[in-house]
Parts: sequence; structure tokens; C-alpha cells
Amino acid sequence: MNYHQILDLILDSRDVTVGGGSASALAGAMAAGLAGMVARLSTGKEYGLTDEEYLTLAERADGLSRDLGDGAVRDSEAFLKIKQAYALPKGTPEEKAARGEAVQQAGIAAATVPLENARKCRLVTRACAELKGKSNPNTASDLQIAEQFSRAGMEGCLLNVFANLPLIKDQTIRAGFEVAAGALKEPEHHENPAL
Repeated sequence: MNYHQILDLILDSRDVTVGGGSASALAGAMAAGLAGMVARLSTGKEYGLTDEEYLTLAERADGLSRDLGDGAVRDSEAFLKIKQAYALPKGTPEEKAARGEAVQQAGIAAATVPLENARKCRLVTRACAELKGKSNPNTASDLQIAEQFSRAGMEGCLLNVFANLPLIKDQTIRAGFEVAAGALKEPEHHENPAL
């Protein structure tokens, strides 16, 4: 499956296999694509960065867009593993124990993927901040949309991290996710508060 197919499933209200985690990753991917476009449309003029810096930003954004598109696919695959774990037999104590461990491992995977996607969305927000006030003014609305999509993508990914934590019974592992997700919610010192 690729991100085009994931998008089709998100847009299909009858489909229940792809949800908010994949949608959030795709929001980040679109944000990255827009940020890269803004950077490319800012070359050849003096808006505050060199052409080399704009192209470096654009290439970084392109990579993040690809990564987040792949992340949307991985999120749907992680959800599938949860369904498969819950479908395991639970007739005996051994089966119950194996099923419980399978559910926890699926939960760990289902929290790991959106956490990684959230980190990438934050990098897109950072790229937008680097372009703020230093890019082609004709693309100001595109940059603003990119910034809003990247933040929405990150928030959505983090919601999915927390949604999957109840599947993780190991308190140490669970706490690690809580700390990592909480850190992403903290504003970075170099982020523009006006964004």
C-alpha cells in the first residue's frame, strides 16, 4: 500500500482500517511539500537567505514529505497489528498470556510510529519558522498553511500516541512514551511565537 491508497481510504467514510494517525501524517507531508515549494519560489531574489540555503531547506522538506507519506502507511500497518493481536485465541492461560504480550507489542509499535511522525511534523514546523519573514511574500499564505498543517499533524500524531498507551502494560515503557510525547508539546526556544 502507498500513501495515495491511504488517502483514498481516509476519504472513504465506510472504511474503518485507516484513521487519524495516517491522516495526521499526511497533513505533515502536505505541510512539508508546501514549505519546500515556498523555499524554491524564494530563490533568485534577496529575501534573506541564499539560494543554496533555500534549496537545502527545500530538499529537507521534500525528504520529510516522503518520510511522512511513508509514515501514514506505517501507521495503518501498525493499527492492523493491533487487530491481529486481539484476534488471537484466549481459551487457555497460556493463550491469554501470549495474546496479552502480542497486544502490548502491537501497542508499542502503534505508539512508536505516530511518535516518529510527530517528530517529523515538528521538523516541518521548524522549516516554516526558518522561512518566516525570509521568503517570497507572494507565498506567505502557503507558508502559513504549511505551518498550520504541520502543527495540526504533530498534534494529531501525539493524540494517537496517547490513544495507544493503554495497550502497554509495562509502566516503564509507557512512561517513556509519555515523556517523549510531552517533550514534543514543549515550545522550542528558537520557534517564532507568532507562528
